[in-house]
Amino acid sequence: MIDAPTSAVSDAPSPESEPPVRLPVRAGFGRFVVLLTVFVCAACGLVYELELVALASYLSGDSVTQASVVLSVMVFAMGLGSLLAKRLRCRAAVGFGAVEAMLALVGGCSAMALYASFAWCGHSRSALVGFSLAIGVLIGAEVPLLMTLIQRVRRQDAGGAVADLFAADYVGALVGGLAFPFLLLPSFGQLTGALVTGAVNVVAGAALVLWLFRRDLSRRAHWALIVTNVTVLSLLAAGVAFTPSFERAARQAVYGPGVRVALRSGVQEVVLAGGRTSGRPLALFLDGRLAVSGRDEVRYHDALVHPAMVSGRHGRVLVLGGGDGLAAREVLRYAGVRSVTVVERDPAVVRLARRDPELSALNGRAYRDPRVRVVTADAFDWLRRRAAYDVVVSDLPDPRLTPSTKFYSQEFYGLAERVLAPGGRLVVHAGALRPRSHTYWTVDATIRSAGLRTVPYVIGARRPLFSVPGTDEAPRDWGFLLAARAPVPLRLSPGGPRPHFLTPGGLRAAARDAERHRQPGLPASTLMRPRY
Repeated sequence: MIDAPTSAVSDAPSPESEPPVRLPVRAGFGRFVVLLTVFVCAACGLVYELELVALASYLSGDSVTQASVVLSVMVFAMGLGSLLAKRLRCRAAVGFGAVEAMLALVGGCSAMALYASFAWCGHSRSALVGFSLAIGVLIGAEVPLLMTLIQRVRRQDAGGAVADLFAADYVGALVGGLAFPFLLLPSFGQLTGALVTGAVNVVAGAALVLWLFRRDLSRRAHWALIVTNVTVLSLLAAGVAFTPSFERAARQAVYGPGVRVALRSGVQEVVLAGGRTSGRPLALFLDGRLAVSGRDEVRYHDALVHPAMVSGRHGRVLVLGGGDGLAAREVLRYAGVRSVTVVERDPAVVRLARRDPELSALNGRAYRDPRVRVVTADAFDWLRRRAAYDVVVSDLPDPRLTPSTKFYSQEFYGLAERVLAPGGRLVVHAGALRPRSHTYWTVDATIRSAGLRTVPYVIGARRPLFSVPGTDEAPRDWGFLLAARAPVPLRLSPGGPRPHFLTPGGLRAAARDAERHRQPGLPASTLMRPRY
């Protein structure tokens, strides 16, 4: 009773024991074609992975979390796909053709589906996990099938075949990883780039199966694969043609009907919405997050600039960030200002602030002032230079965004302290005090760890008229920190320019409000150990 099934198992044909397939070319060239297909498919697979990470980071902001979710789910799914592919090895050619067609369709449409989920449903995490799982399963199914196919071309020891496959796979991954940021994103953008990658993927898979292994296919399987691949290519081509209309509709769903400017710079997506013609306040969005609201930006910039300007000399001013020109507008109201250096990493924001009629009117055409100099650079790198400024205004993105955490680190504030002239002041927008007081007081502890004294104050914010699906609820306040080497008073100058809304009594109340929520004993944030 034991011998019968054992004999049946041992007599059953396995993919490795099948005779080599009849090829239209010599075995050596056929083997090269298989490895070339491995190379192309690996490049496409990595592009799908990077597309998901990049788009999820743009939509959600926390790139570390998004990369961890995509990578962990995808690696798990690849193992699952390898196990499932064992059942397809008896018909490896048909199985590989079907897998590549599905992978091209799912991977090519993944970016568009993720963006649609964000725009119309207000969230993208479930779509991110679902596509990571599906793409991982399909990528994992490739290697067992390709291993079977390459062995059918020309028999070799398993170790040598695996080494050849993995070498082609890893080199393809290198090319895909470099092509994504340097070719696909600049040339096509995220949505079209994913669709183009899908088209390359389906062509590579179809060419291998329908040409090299065509004698391995039944007539029915041959025509089924042709119809499937033509259908997938047609859907991807339709997606490319539909992408501009889709992006306009998605932006309207996210930002409302008043979008006037929408562009993708080399740094971020820049959207300008609202204005006098739309009847809504002007709003500037950077990577989907409200950076400027014409409804209450003056409250923010009053509190950011004026307390730092009135506490001592202010001849030389450095603005870190603030490419919209609004902080520079307030700085230039002081007669004693001799020079203003604006360090902005995205020149597209500065160009918009110069040329857009409504945004340039809002910033008082600050960039036309000869005292203003714009530097396109990373703020961290710029602070490494030897300079001396009376006032440093840090108008940078929220510390909770992963790309911004370095601008709220002990190392960053150490560099900022070095560029302060004697008696110089640093003012920092440290995020909202409520409901994220831990973040605010971590910034305070980090500044103090760099040898500076701090004065906290918080200003209430109006609720913006614009809201973006998938983002956090708008903060109820703006938290600021005024810092210097020696204790500095928090006051307004009676003889200087009058703030638009801020009063001496309001500023004192802002300081008391911050102190009521103080969290002592928090550790500083560093580059190697961010605390936000």
